[in-house]
Amino acid sequence: MQGNQKVIDYMNFLLANELSARDQYFIHSRMYSEWGLTKLFDRIGHEMEDETLHAEGFIRRILMLGGTPNMVSAPVKVGKNVTEMLQFDLDTEIEVRDNLKKGIKLCEEEQDYVTRQLLVEQLKDTEEDHAHWLEQQLRLIKMLGEQNYLQSQMIGSSDPTHGH
Repeated sequence: MQGNQKVIDYMNFLLANELSARDQYFIHSRMYSEWGLTKLFDRIGHEMEDETLHAEGFIRRILMLGGTPNMVSAPVKVGKNVTEMLQFDLDTEIEVRDNLKKGIKLCEEEQDYVTRQLLVEQLKDTEEDHAHWLEQQLRLIKMLGEQNYLQSQMIGSSDPTHGH
């Protein structure tokens, strides 16, 4: 099926951002692992998987619309400490949220309601899962202090067979 070129182009823009978010979560999760922060490693690894699934959804939709996915990611912001890493991840999620909203509006204007629904589902995941959790973590750091927060993130399992 031949899709609207404006929608395909915007989907490629969104894809670049999802790939960037995936890569940012990937490096941050590995940093948490190196630092022994297994709870953060587990959660951010889960976020990396979610971003990969989001990217896959965009790739499938771009292909269905007759486009060619552009697999070049946007720049990645790597933090130097936990607070900065969580803030960079939140900044990325807020940017993704804002871009998804613009994409939803474009899809409405171009009457591509199937792509619009894909973006709405990802917006819900971005707002209710990713961004909300990151906001909670930054709030906990302010409430507990960074050292107490870090200590709470050391206990856990990095074994993927254990529940999340």
